Amino acid sequence: MANYIQHFAALFTRQKDKARPDQVENDAGGFVFELDDWARLDRWLVLGCEGGTYYATERALTQDNARVLGRCLDADGERTVRRIVEISRSGRAPKNEPAIFALAMAAGHARPEVRKSALVALPEVCRTGTDLFHFARAVEGFRRWGRGLRSAIGAWYQGKSADEVAYQAVKYRQRDGWSHKDLLRLSHPTPVTDEHGAMYRWIVGGMGAVKNEAAKGGALDPEKLPALVRAFEEAKDAPRERLVTLVREHRLTHEMVPTEWKNDPAVWEALLPHMPQTALLRNLGKMTAVGLLAPMSAAARLVATRLTDVERLRRARMHPVSVLSALRVYAQGRGERAQKRENALTWEPVREIVDALDEAFYLAFRSIEPTGKKHLLALDVSGSMDSGAIAGIPGLTPRVASAAMAMATARIEPSFGTLAFASAGGAFGPRGVSGVMSLPLSPKQRLDDVLGMVNGLPFGGTDCALPMIWAQKNKVEVDTFVVYTDSETWAGEIHPFQALRNYRQAMGRPAKLVVVGMTSTGFTIADPQDPGMLDVVGFDAAAPQVMADFSRA
Repeated sequence: MANYIQHFAALFTRQKDKARPDQVENDAGGFVFELDDWARLDRWLVLGCEGGTYYATERALTQDNARVLGRCLDADGERTVRRIVEISRSGRAPKNEPAIFALAMAAGHARPEVRKSALVALPEVCRTGTDLFHFARAVEGFRRWGRGLRSAIGAWYQGKSADEVAYQAVKYRQRDGWSHKDLLRLSHPTPVTDEHGAMYRWIVGGMGAVKNEAAKGGALDPEKLPALVRAFEEAKDAPRERLVTLVREHRLTHEMVPTEWKNDPAVWEALLPHMPQTALLRNLGKMTAVGLLAPMSAAARLVATRLTDVERLRRARMHPVSVLSALRVYAQGRGERAQKRENALTWEPVREIVDALDEAFYLAFRSIEPTGKKHLLALDVSGSMDSGAIAGIPGLTPRVASAAMAMATARIEPSFGTLAFASAGGAFGPRGVSGVMSLPLSPKQRLDDVLGMVNGLPFGGTDCALPMIWAQKNKVEVDTFVVYTDSETWAGEIHPFQALRNYRQAMGRPAKLVVVGMTSTGFTIADPQDPGMLDVVGFDAAAPQVMADFSRA
């Protein structure tokens, strides 16, 4: 007798077939739902697309997201620029580069009002000299250096005090083939004070130019230069004791210290008390290698205290990904690319610092009240989740990053379970469901241990229906399924939204589904017509709060 139901049924559909007319084909050949352009814009601004994905190269994914950005700018340029500014300023994204690129594209838009809106927003998105250099490189891909662009660059300098210009000039000197000297020569900002005039002259011609003009009876006076610049100039030839004094008195940063003193522990000891939070994270290995950070040392205690200072984390807009990256690098005792370089920096990790970084990761998320709901945290560990890198950080694949995201929820919610899944026919997991494996995560576990555990799991194809199938078969009560995935699902005999519907009916529970998108593709398994399903951007610093609110509502 013919089994026609294997070819067509209303309640279940193979993931390689359309279950509804509004579904689209993903890069793996399965059918899912398409995100609208505004949701895709958020994914791009938060995740970027460095390294590409398993199915798409970085080039292809960038071009695809750029087309989405172009459509958003065409539809509502001012709204798009506001969104760029909002995500950039809030610290929700691990890196600022996607926002800078998006702003540069907006600055070259065909409509004058969109260009104007983008250029007005320049100081809000490009807050440092490095950001400004990134923008200068990117904007040349979209427009020429006309009057409006030159004026916007000039306004970036004019909007800062002379001391603020000085800090930018000596800390962020050049990047991407651009320097402050180049940008000042292009923009010709009018000095708003004599101190600004002295600063601009110093940037363009150095201390010699300022002194020469003063010697000729000009208006410029070296004494009008901010104290930071004069200290920076003196530090170039200062002996060790004087350099340490200059660092302490003028709060010089490590970028302002001559290279020959970068291995001196006394210099780093002088830098430490006023070191910004981001610089602290980036220089943990160096300070350990030179001997300043040692087990049970006063410096190690100070650093551990500052790493876990919630207010410092907040003021620095410290993103959890930055902390996670620092933890991974510091705990392994070398940089990600150290094995490929001779004389690469290595160090012996200090336990107090590793513990502090572990705690700082969770503190970097906003303070969240537990919902009391039953959460099933399901991690997609298929092969496609092991490609690409979150925010371009080597080794931080979507698979590894999803475990970190899950741990953030595990630290908050008292009632949760965790699973890892790939397509059936792979691993065999708890109570006989093929493709599902237990993942005994505990909020008391160290984050680096969890990441190592997930990284060692076997690969497989993608079947995002498995968490709901497993919960239904084993009669597990779930209020909110949280699935961390790239939505490249294709291998199952039923679509995820159908599996959730079946679970709700079988269990008599109005279970919800949160899909945490870990790559900047345009796909999601969340049904846009179902109010009980939500798509969020993975590693958006606001995601845990949004997920909790959705689960609680």
